[in-house]
Amino acid sequence: MNAEKSGIEVAVVTGLSGAGRSTAAKCLEDLGWFVVDNLPPELIATMVELGAQARGAITRVAVVMDVRSRAFTEDLAAIIKDLDARGYKPRVLFLEATDAVLIRRFEAVRRGHPMQGDGRLQDGIEAERILLTPLKQEADLVLDTSALSIHQLRAKIEDSFGTEAATRTRVTVLSFGYKYGLPMDADLVMDVRFLPNPFWIPELREQTGLDGEVRNYVLSQEGADEFLDRYHELLRLIGAGYRREGKRYLTLAIGCTGGKHRSVALSEELAGRLASEDGMAVKVVHRDLGRE
Repeated sequence: MNAEKSGIEVAVVTGLSGAGRSTAAKCLEDLGWFVVDNLPPELIATMVELGAQARGAITRVAVVMDVRSRAFTEDLAAIIKDLDARGYKPRVLFLEATDAVLIRRFEAVRRGHPMQGDGRLQDGIEAERILLTPLKQEADLVLDTSALSIHQLRAKIEDSFGTEAATRTRVTVLSFGYKYGLPMDADLVMDVRFLPNPFWIPELREQTGLDGEVRNYVLSQEGADEFLDRYHELLRLIGAGYRREGKRYLTLAIGCTGGKHRSVALSEELAGRLASEDGMAVKVVHRDLGRE
């Protein structure tokens, strides 16, 4: 039996304690998922099978797992492989955050870490991070919640799980400015500061990469078209590999100095090229546009 015939979607939500699993679970419930928190790993397959037999009453099952479960990583990894072999193709969402943010969150609620034992809070976080590394490497979507508000985290969950699973790789082309910092959730980062900056041209300074004059200026520069051609070809290879591995999410970050001209124009052009590819659903986000 495969996922299409069973008519059921399966998601596994896991990650570091304090990284936002509870928020993710509540959001999934709001989106109509049947959410089970901290189910023993050996019962996950049974739950999915029962959902598949519910004749449409349950179409989406999300299981939230953490290190409170015994033999957590070994059992959960085996269950995920078993579900994949049965044709359910579970999506794994992994939530993480920096040590500093996790410590601040635990101290705010005055709770200890489930793995700290008699040691320090930092010890528990380090032990859990090491324990979960194999799961993070196999996850379909990794979200770093360090700088995300609850609303921003919910928006990302809704964007990824709000509709039925698509077979296409969901690509986000994200423009940004290096002076505002690197995007935390980027899978690939490209620096386009090798191109001349329209900022130094008075008539283009106040415009953005969304304006035709800036776009034409950026795309006409030596190296711009070659960059787009070669990067597009590389992404075809990567996208095909993602689909073979069942990875459905890819964030491409393109950065210039301020995230206003070059990165915006090139992100729009690259997204247009990718949108014509089979197997890709593309959207563009301009993170820093309007910050100046």
